Amino acid sequence: MSILEVENIKFSYSGEQLYQQASMRLFEGEHAVLVGPNGTGKSTLLKLLDKSLKPDAGSINWMANKKIGYLDQYAKINPKLLVKSYLYDVFLPLFEKEKEMEKLYLSVANEPEEKHERIMHWASDIQEQLLDSDFYQMKSLIGNIIHGLGLQMDILDMQIKHLSGGMRAKIILGKLLLENADVLLLDEPTNFLDVKHIEWLTKFLNGYDKAFIVVSHHEEFLMDIAQTVFALENGQISRYKGDYLFYLSERELRIAQQEKAFVTQQKFIKKTEDFIKKNIVRATTTKRAQSRRKMLAKIERIKAPEQSRNYHFHFPLSRTTGKDVFISNDLEIGYSDSLLEPLNIAILKQEKVAITGKNGVGKSTFIKTVLDIIPKLAGEYHWIDTAHIAYFEQESKFEDGITPFQVVHHRYQHFTKKDVMSLLGNHGIDYEMATRDINTLSGGEQTKVRLALLRHQKGNVLILDEPTNHLDFAAKEALKDALINYEGTLILVSHEKEFYQDICDYEISLYEPEE
Repeated sequence: MSILEVENIKFSYSGEQLYQQASMRLFEGEHAVLVGPNGTGKSTLLKLLDKSLKPDAGSINWMANKKIGYLDQYAKINPKLLVKSYLYDVFLPLFEKEKEMEKLYLSVANEPEEKHERIMHWASDIQEQLLDSDFYQMKSLIGNIIHGLGLQMDILDMQIKHLSGGMRAKIILGKLLLENADVLLLDEPTNFLDVKHIEWLTKFLNGYDKAFIVVSHHEEFLMDIAQTVFALENGQISRYKGDYLFYLSERELRIAQQEKAFVTQQKFIKKTEDFIKKNIVRATTTKRAQSRRKMLAKIERIKAPEQSRNYHFHFPLSRTTGKDVFISNDLEIGYSDSLLEPLNIAILKQEKVAITGKNGVGKSTFIKTVLDIIPKLAGEYHWIDTAHIAYFEQESKFEDGITPFQVVHHRYQHFTKKDVMSLLGNHGIDYEMATRDINTLSGGEQTKVRLALLRHQKGNVLILDEPTNHLDFAAKEALKDALINYEGTLILVSHEKEFYQDICDYEISLYEPEE
């Protein structure tokens, strides 16, 4: 049975038409993924399904009385709340039922004996509801999810404001999983998860007996969870009833068929237009020409298949460094207490190093410490004096109302308009994207703008903190090639082993200090 009906929706974002008479259906219990290149409107579609946005035309209808759970990693949360208060909020209706049950049991002593059986029956009914809702396994359930997402139970007593970006995202995801919604809408749920925690989430979703739609650029994850694939193509939502590998092969066939049909139709259109031009002015053939003109006006035009964007990522450097690029001696990092064992690290010229470790362990804190963004707690570190550092921060926000063109032009004021547009174009940002508010772009498109800013810094030390978050497959491959060819020293923070293992010479794994 269909739990969701989307019919003929249209939606424009800052003048860009994302969907044109697009339709889709989701069935009860269906495990689906939503795919498409950056900028095709995947996150926007989830917001439309969640009804936090409204379509310009068409309709989106959910089956009545269905609970929809939407993962919004940018949701506003009261920073003063304790994590346990935020998570336990899921169970507030059950807590209220428990209070009602306790009042009923206490009221028995004050009621006539003839009412006792009825009161006890009501209380027993409530207790059955609590048992059916796993209320008494609440702490066990929360513990399972917290550990599954790579967190520790002591996080429950922390305030939201003290969480790292990754920890905060996990708590939001954890609460959503606790709610047991009829449909989960998950936008990039693996962005802050390590391999073993992605495996846990995969197992959780595969065992979920209700429906979900997941947006992710993590292909192995998609392969493991997809039973149906929805693909955003040419403003439409195409349905592929099969797993992700089926989608890849079937898509190639559909593209080939569409290309063939497009070429055939274009030849027919040209032949018909030539006939009209030759015969429209002749008295003996004008009626035939007019008839064909009417026929041509009614024909449904086949669109050319969308071409994959070409990316030209490149990180040149103007000069090299000496041998010992970075050295730390008993370096301790953190905000009040040390997050890690004292760090003794040596990174040499042209080495490519992956900084790894579980989420929340302090990878970004390490980077910000050695860049003097936050102070060290103890120990020493030293950069060689010829180091010229180009840095890509994991989380970076832009001002409202500024365009990608303005962002680049502000950084490189000597650039001509042509220079700016060429740089953005090489990173997959076309004219339309370059000239609208950058905060209306997708996360992947914003990442590409930030990568474009690095090209002309010509850093001989390149530090990238989780650069693949939000990037589509083609952009990831282009970035991987650029980093393999980079001639300077690379420090790469990444949780995607399949990305960094072909780039880096070795890993530096960060661990929490032993108790």
